[in-house]
Amino acid sequence: MNIIISNSSSQPIYDQIASQIKDKIIIGELHEGDMLPSIRVLAKELRISVITTKRAYDELEHDGFIESVVGKGSYVASKNVDLIKEEHLKKIEDHMHQIVMLSSRCELSLDDLQQMLTIQYQED
Repeated sequence: MNIIISNSSSQPIYDQIASQIKDKIIIGELHEGDMLPSIRVLAKELRISVITTKRAYDELEHDGFIESVVGKGSYVASKNVDLIKEEHLKKIEDHMHQIVMLSSRCELSLDDLQQMLTIQYQED
């Protein structure tokens, strides 16, 4: 599994792993029923502690993204992808609200905001 860990990030490693697996599920790279690498295998691939990998899997299971079966492994859960996307849309709306509030304080126009967003979108 292609997961990139950044030691310079302020985000904890277990959270980086969980976030990237969630993203893979949301975009459809991982599908319902797909088996994830074992905790030990993923820890070895990423050269991190088994405890860190276990915490990432525990978070994913708690959030309903994966299901773990003792002795068999961890699998992508059958969660409603539309619900997951809706959660992300809500977060985007919250961030956009904050952007609008800040931009009004700086007297930025809607055109300025759209231009900034376009540049950001093209860079990423």
